[in-house]
Amino acid sequence: MLQEYNRILVAIDGSKEAESAFKKAVQVAVRNKASLLIANVIDTKAFQSISTFDGSMADKASLQARNTLEEYVRYAKNHRVEDVSYVIEYGSPKVLISKQIPEEHNVHLIMLGATGLSAVERIFIGSVSEYVIRHAACDVLIVRTDLENKPTD
Repeated sequence: MLQEYNRILVAIDGSKEAESAFKKAVQVAVRNKASLLIANVIDTKAFQSISTFDGSMADKASLQARNTLEEYVRYAKNHRVEDVSYVIEYGSPKVLISKQIPEEHNVHLIMLGATGLSAVERIFIGSVSEYVIRHAACDVLIVRTDLENKPTD
């Protein structure tokens, strides 16, 4: 029996790598007749380092994420994905993408763009993709190429 993924999660963060992962996730969802869940996690640690933090920064980040995700939903629907939705979460991208979102939404496959971090950055802060690979209970696909299978860098 062929493996079918019925529920696919793709995490986006505004990077070129994440956009490539999203576009490939759309193709995988169409081939599998799967539902597609697009997630954007707003890292709350980023706001903690700003001394003049006010609620409007979080509101702006949320509005920008919502606008971007709605564009992605339109793209997916225009490319024949019948069941597509999105979530915006606040917290640790690593934990939310690897554990919480997949458990809450019964995800069978997580698709992520490859990290843009250098080796030194990975040592000090670690990459989200590396963490998800190690901790997710479902399959994880790291996308390193665009739709023409050319490197995204």
